[in-house]
Amino acid sequence: MHQVLNVQGMTCGHCERAVTEAVKTIDPQATVKIDLATGIVEIDSAQSRETLSKAIAEEGYTVQVEKVATGAGGGCGGKCSCG
Repeated sequence: MHQVLNVQGMTCGHCERAVTEAVKTIDPQATVKIDLATGIVEIDSAQSRETLSKAIAEEGYTVQVEKVATGAGGGCGGKCSCG
């Protein structure tokens, strides 16, 4: 399942590794893509959004769920009014 989270407080490569390792601890098969500039973390995992968010929060980061656009129109990840 594809999850998009907004993770506040990531500022460097160490933060990126900490978040990735937190996710991989609960799902070693997960793929994690992080954009430090925006705080967006995209995760493909069988784990629930709540489980992933909790693992990241336990590392000391604030997690907010991003709306992901689905269906017609929404190719922008839900960041505008097209979706």
